[in-house]
Amino acid sequence: MATEDGDNFRYLIVQPENGGITDLYRYGILGNKASGAKFFETSDEHTLHEELSVGGDRGGGETPAHRWVIIVSIVMRKLIKFFGKPMEWTGYVVDFILNLLSLNGGILGLFFNLLQGKMVIPVRGSATYISTIGHIDGRIDLMVGNDGTPAIQLDAGNRSLMDLCMMASKLAYENAIVIKNVVNQHWKMHFIDFYNCWNDYQKERSTQVFIFSDKPKDANLIVISFRGTEPFDADDWITDFDYSWYEIPKLGKVHMGFLEAMGLGNRINTSSFQQLLQATNTKLQLTNEGEPKKLLPEMGELSAYLAVRSKLKSLLNEHKNAKFMVTGHSLGGALAILFPIVLVFHEEDEVLQRMIGVHTFGQPRVGNRELGKYMESKLQYPNPRYFRVVYCNDIVPRLPYDNKTFLYKHFGVCLYYDSLFVKQKVEEEPNRNDYGLWYLIPEHLNAVWELARGMTMGMAYGPEYKESWEGIVMRLIGLAIPGLSAHGPPNYVNSIRLGTEKHIQMSTL
Repeated sequence: MATEDGDNFRYLIVQPENGGITDLYRYGILGNKASGAKFFETSDEHTLHEELSVGGDRGGGETPAHRWVIIVSIVMRKLIKFFGKPMEWTGYVVDFILNLLSLNGGILGLFFNLLQGKMVIPVRGSATYISTIGHIDGRIDLMVGNDGTPAIQLDAGNRSLMDLCMMASKLAYENAIVIKNVVNQHWKMHFIDFYNCWNDYQKERSTQVFIFSDKPKDANLIVISFRGTEPFDADDWITDFDYSWYEIPKLGKVHMGFLEAMGLGNRINTSSFQQLLQATNTKLQLTNEGEPKKLLPEMGELSAYLAVRSKLKSLLNEHKNAKFMVTGHSLGGALAILFPIVLVFHEEDEVLQRMIGVHTFGQPRVGNRELGKYMESKLQYPNPRYFRVVYCNDIVPRLPYDNKTFLYKHFGVCLYYDSLFVKQKVEEEPNRNDYGLWYLIPEHLNAVWELARGMTMGMAYGPEYKESWEGIVMRLIGLAIPGLSAHGPPNYVNSIRLGTEKHIQMSTL
């Protein structure tokens, strides 16, 4: 999508650090716009006035509900940032302990190995070091057909392809060695590459994505899988709760944090978004030391979008009959749908023609209604190619908040599974913002049911569905925060494999 030189790239950045508790009170309770303005940086005064007085995409005056959404976003980001370092340290400790117990055969095994001087020490990044997500759900094998082997049909929305995408999304939480072993040895497919990409705003390599194909030569299927929100990564959770946006002319408003995670800009220098979004060079040049050269002066490291796009074009040229899927869980789901959004913006029509579809799981919202309508015209006709799977009370698909005056809107086909694994095709999941006292009691009662169900899954459905003790601990946490435990990958794997369908009429966007 070409843009004219005169096109105006608008943006709004929410900056929780620029105001205090008094400002929150004055804005949230008293409606003081001067206090509210402290939390925003915008491209122009009109954008700020629109946000504070109109409420984003629609007119009609600012409402208390709109202010509440802003306040919740700011407070949650402040809290998560405050606990950021403790969360990081907790994550290291939890990962280490889980791997220590696993490698030594549990608590008793660890005790005896310690007595005999044979204790195995986990090594981060090794073939045996598994993520917390991998311990919560240790399944790695794909769903099999009646003949006992995986039979993947290359149709968007097909259960077997959905299962492959969900397992790839779950596998994306692991290190490169673990991913390669699972793809090559267990799935009998072909691991291609793993990227650990740079987020210039966070100043770290925080975006992971891997690519594999169904076979090394004459491949029919290429899969791109983005890593999602890690349980103890404060930056990931802050991104989910952020609702800063960047408006791309003729396309719509896009979540700024997700653009940054794709290596497409940095809010500290907002002009970097325009320069990278308009970049068309897909060849990544390397220095003599083998490191990627700067793509632009503002971006000093490897961009996930440009790296994946370059590799994908090379693969499609090599495998003439191959088509590709893009997938991800949580934050990874947002990046998965953002990838074809930017491909559309860059008018990569030949690449998009070979895309089977996008399957996301527990994905947050990525943009506004205008973006959704435009992308549906590109991805959903004549047949839908974008399927967004949501499990029950999962909190992440309900972020950033959306109400009648707010800008973030989902699009695509929503496959909603309840806690009985009954699937419905809907426009939007129930309780789309996950707040309100009228939802509180049912959510906690459902969490009790999910705990009881989790303890009996193995007996009800077979040994492969038996939940780990780590998974049961996650269910216990869900008694306090139902939306958090509902976000876990086991719910999505079980929904796809055990789900039954209920048909209801979808409304239009």
